[in-house]
Amino acid sequence: MTQALQDLVDYSDSAETARTADILLPVFYDELRRLAKRTRGRRGTGDTLQTTALIHETYLKLRETPGFADEAHFLRASALAMRHILVNHARDRLAAKRGGGVEMVSLEDCEVATDDCHLLEVNEALGQLAAVNPRWARLVECRFFAGFSETETAKALGITDRTVRRDWIKARAWLLRELSPSGELVLPTPDKTMADQTAG
Repeated sequence: MTQALQDLVDYSDSAETARTADILLPVFYDELRRLAKRTRGRRGTGDTLQTTALIHETYLKLRETPGFADEAHFLRASALAMRHILVNHARDRLAAKRGGGVEMVSLEDCEVATDDCHLLEVNEALGQLAAVNPRWARLVECRFFAGFSETETAKALGITDRTVRRDWIKARAWLLRELSPSGELVLPTPDKTMADQTAG
């Protein structure tokens, strides 16, 4: 853990959580920007949710967190926040495409496969996966929604990089089986995304 993030962890134990978050925004802004940029890059150019907006919305959600016990807690909270933001954004976009006035969009509204529908499918499947293996579900949350590296995911979940690789293979296979029995749906791999980001 960096000293700056350790300061955040120590400082966020105070009762004034929101004020603490405001003061310490510069401390973890770069971390949020890196995670958001990676996640934004995977969503493609058609996504109207810009990196800055994703950072801001993630920050607002983290601002509501009572405190961070450690770096792992911070990473898990960031992944969960990004998952909620991306899912809500996907639902809003689908509702807008249907002419607005749709308060809640579900998979039944996805007549044509799109990135937004794909994201909603993965999100819905995660609820089922959590009942089968909670750690796998948290791992997918970290790798798919937040775009964490193997090392970041390992820190967030308190496991080894090797376990992350093994669990990711199993969790990804489970999702592909549930989401696409015919094998037609392709689940993006964070590893490829990270390689593209590095190359860019």
